[in-house]
Amino acid sequence: MTTVEIVFPYKRQPSEATARALNTIREVYGIRRILLDEKAKSVRVEYDATRLNGASIQQLLRRAGLELGDPFTLVTDAPPPVAQPTPAKA
Repeated sequence: MTTVEIVFPYKRQPSEATARALNTIREVYGIRRILLDEKAKSVRVEYDATRLNGASIQQLLRRAGLELGDPFTLVTDAPPPVAQPTPAKA
């Protein structure tokens, strides 16, 4: 399993019907989590990339009734570089 997160901004506050529809998306095989951030007006979806892709997630959210913008690019912190040992001088 390859877990991926994608974030979409939405334009209008979800209606009650949209919220119910989003709840049913949680049952789709491969969806791990859906989080609405009302302050940032965004929806974050964690999914299994071996089962779904960003386009299918976008389609599910639009069918639920959300008006979406372009997805955000998620940047993860790179691990710190590993220090190479200095060779001992003979």
